[in-house]
Amino acid sequence: MYDFVVVGCGPAGARFARSAADRGRDVLVLEQGEVGKPLACSGHVSLDIWDYVPDGAREELFQNAIRGARFHLGGADSPAYAFHRDEPISNAIDRVGLDRTLAEAAADAGADVRNHHTVTAVDERRDSVAVTARGPDGTERHEARMVVGADGPRSRVRDECGLPEPDEFLHGVLGFDEDPDPQDFVDVHLTVPRFFAWRIPRGDAGVEYGLAVSPGEDERARFEALCEDYGVTLDRRCSGLIPVGPPKRVTGRRSLLVGDAAAQTKPFTGGGILYGMRAADHAARTVDPAVPGTLGDYERAWRDELRTEQRLGHLVRAGYSVPEPLQRAGLRAFSGEIGVHMDEPSTLFSREQLRALLGK
Repeated sequence: MYDFVVVGCGPAGARFARSAADRGRDVLVLEQGEVGKPLACSGHVSLDIWDYVPDGAREELFQNAIRGARFHLGGADSPAYAFHRDEPISNAIDRVGLDRTLAEAAADAGADVRNHHTVTAVDERRDSVAVTARGPDGTERHEARMVVGADGPRSRVRDECGLPEPDEFLHGVLGFDEDPDPQDFVDVHLTVPRFFAWRIPRGDAGVEYGLAVSPGEDERARFEALCEDYGVTLDRRCSGLIPVGPPKRVTGRRSLLVGDAAAQTKPFTGGGILYGMRAADHAARTVDPAVPGTLGDYERAWRDELRTEQRLGHLVRAGYSVPEPLQRAGLRAFSGEIGVHMDEPSTLFSREQLRALLGK
């Protein structure tokens, strides 16, 4: 019997597996396909990412240093409002490489990581969980004290265990131009209903283009328009769902969700790498697989850390949809040097941000 069967080996699942294995837990990780594929997430991350990867991994994963962002209320040639720092505030990284690095770290800690295993059923019982999966050698059945759903927006674990869905799903599209771009500013376009489009230079790795929209807004046509505006033709692209707004409960009788399965994401960008890994650490620290009552400790711990950031993130996102004169006034007032952390809207009220505003 395993302590935990983890379904999904993205950043949150791999981080939980590593943290739990470091604590002496017996962990099995089942990844539906190959770790890191298919890509469905941006590679623009805060500098905090380096706290979660093994020593020496930065050299292989790093692609470009980002120093600021240009916000547009129109297309590629529209006036821009720049927000910046003198030093890098974020990085573009090899997103597939990140998943593989985190999975390898989990395996090195003692977790059993298996690719090409599709979970088909989860049966929660009074004293255990049975996880059925289809693998290269046929159907397998694994017994565990608990199951961890780290299997993304359309979580099979969430459905099988009867846990509620996130408040909302956005549709995201990414595309990649392989022509190198050494710029250190991203471009953000507030031209998409209730969200935005972006362009991220990745140094020698090229450029990432993307956007996210609510269902029914024809994300493909809007993405084609974005590419046409920038004069690029992209052969390599991907798409996926972005969950926003965590449900009231992310734990069952012997189950818990982490990462996108729990909508542990930023409402104002859709990114969830850092939030998901922070929550995964809370889960590994607080949950005793032999004591289901500790699942409540996990619910409290991760919400205590992320609740304020997610609530403020919803307010930031609301600003994307205010009338254009108000957007323009707000961008004009806050543009220039900033002291804000890209994962933490609460830093809008930090001393560093206040000093930046007063210094304008």
